[in-house]
Amino acid sequence: MEKNFFYNKLKEVLTESEVKRNEPMSLHTTFKIGGKADYFVKPKTMEHLVYAIKCCKENDIPYYIIGNGSNLLVSDKGYRGAIIQIYKNFNQVEINGCRVRAQAGILLSRLARLIMEAGLEGFEFASGIPGTLGGAVFMNAGAYGGEMKDVVEAITVITHQGDLIELPKEALELDYRSSILQKEDYVAVSIDLIFKEGCKKIIKSRIAELDDLRRLKQPIEKPSAGSAFKRPEGHYASKLIMEAGLKGYSIGGAQVSEKHCGFIVNKGDATAKDVIMLMEHIKNTVKEKFGVELEEEIKLLGEE
Repeated sequence: MEKNFFYNKLKEVLTESEVKRNEPMSLHTTFKIGGKADYFVKPKTMEHLVYAIKCCKENDIPYYIIGNGSNLLVSDKGYRGAIIQIYKNFNQVEINGCRVRAQAGILLSRLARLIMEAGLEGFEFASGIPGTLGGAVFMNAGAYGGEMKDVVEAITVITHQGDLIELPKEALELDYRSSILQKEDYVAVSIDLIFKEGCKKIIKSRIAELDDLRRLKQPIEKPSAGSAFKRPEGHYASKLIMEAGLKGYSIGGAQVSEKHCGFIVNKGDATAKDVIMLMEHIKNTVKEKFGVELEEEIKLLGEE
């Protein structure tokens, strides 16, 4: 009865296409893994997004905001609450001179190309990161010598009370794979970025170079959630895992990538349990051999 009540509350404002029940999360993560979420909400407008969040809060329904699910492992038992996806519907971009305002649901790859077309440099590092802008700010994502904190000026968020406020860069606490968004119950909806003018031909060449490097060195042809572990101080997780003899090591359908040991890939039939068991084995082995504790970079979500 409670589930029907909450579903009906959502449907008072949201349309049929914006709300689903018992949605398999394997359809919405790059890992292609995950059980069913009680509710899957895909708001089309800012007003609908704010309403969905308020509705969850007022009815004590747990919720989690996702982009394209690129850094996420959802339990085989699913998620008891509402998954709210902003990917695709929140992807508008405004470019004025060297300043860019983009909604949080846009893919980094698309945004990087729009910025390149405008002749702006400084976002090349993000062109191949398989996620959305909101997720990148949430994690202060980085690659090839660049990080989100290098280009972010401010973000607009939905607060605990459902209000829209702007946070300047100084308030974002952007650090290695962390931000204020991980500590507060804020939802990023748009991000202000700043760049400098550059040569479009050189920028395009740099993006192509980084794309080639990723294809060569990363297992982009197989489902994964990106880097499985954060970089431990003074070390590289992938190097430790390789030197521990775990290259290609599998548990069930989950495997340490043979191309890049920092990635765990889904061979086709992996479960969340397989991935979790493999991550624990990696952590224990690296700790035993080198005395280094690895910390997951992947967000774990759900009953397990």
